[in-house]
Amino acid sequence: MAIQTMKTALLAFGLTVGLASGVGLASGPALAAGEEVDLINEHFHHEGPFGAFDKAAVQRGYQVFTTVCASCHGAKYLAFRNLGEIGYTEDQIKAMASQYTVTDGPNDDGEMFDRPAIASDYFPSPYPNEKAARAANGGAYPPDLSLITKAREHGTDYVYSLMVGYEEAPADVTIGEGMYYNAYFAGHQIGMPQPLYGDDVTYQDGSSSDIHQEAHDVVSFLHWLAEPKLEERKRTGIKAMIFLVIFSGIFYAYKRRVWADLH
Repeated sequence: MAIQTMKTALLAFGLTVGLASGVGLASGPALAAGEEVDLINEHFHHEGPFGAFDKAAVQRGYQVFTTVCASCHGAKYLAFRNLGEIGYTEDQIKAMASQYTVTDGPNDDGEMFDRPAIASDYFPSPYPNEKAARAANGGAYPPDLSLITKAREHGTDYVYSLMVGYEEAPADVTIGEGMYYNAYFAGHQIGMPQPLYGDDVTYQDGSSSDIHQEAHDVVSFLHWLAEPKLEERKRTGIKAMIFLVIFSGIFYAYKRRVWADLH
């Protein structure tokens, strides 16, 4: 896919917001312009009270993000060192960070300078400033993807559905100039060209890279990016529930003992 086409696709992806998972049954509705659209319901490892992130899927999603998404979108809340939380080693993180250039300074001469990124740096924006981003994208500003799956109800389902929902328009539908048909976008006409086709990346772990797998993986990564403490929060919640159950039992037994002589 040509660079400009990729940028246009990713811009629209960010502007439409959403991401979801898998292949399966219709799930939560997407609402826009008064129209309700059923979304695909994909199962993710992190779902449910005991769910945890599939680290392999999150790593693959990071590969899709850096290969496809990062040419237009930033991830300003992602420090390279955070990648250790999804299983990357310190050496791997240093190597990945060094592939990017960040602006630092001022130096002893009072000037800013560029240097290779290090683990403590945050993921660099593809543009130096907002005006440059708008100039490169027809006046539109590509949003940061750090919290994209939290920006809309059924966010993961919406994004996943959007990524895999491109189809040929039905014969009775007229598509406007510069628009594309998407089965899961409200109104079904979207200005974002199809961003994923399958085999857009070659996974380092040898996994299949069909379009559904790529969409699943990049959504897994983006949701981890939006909720990196998800697993910790769930563990805390489970501990709190266990404590409340035990405390309630003790309190009930104590109440029975105190009031036993009055029955």
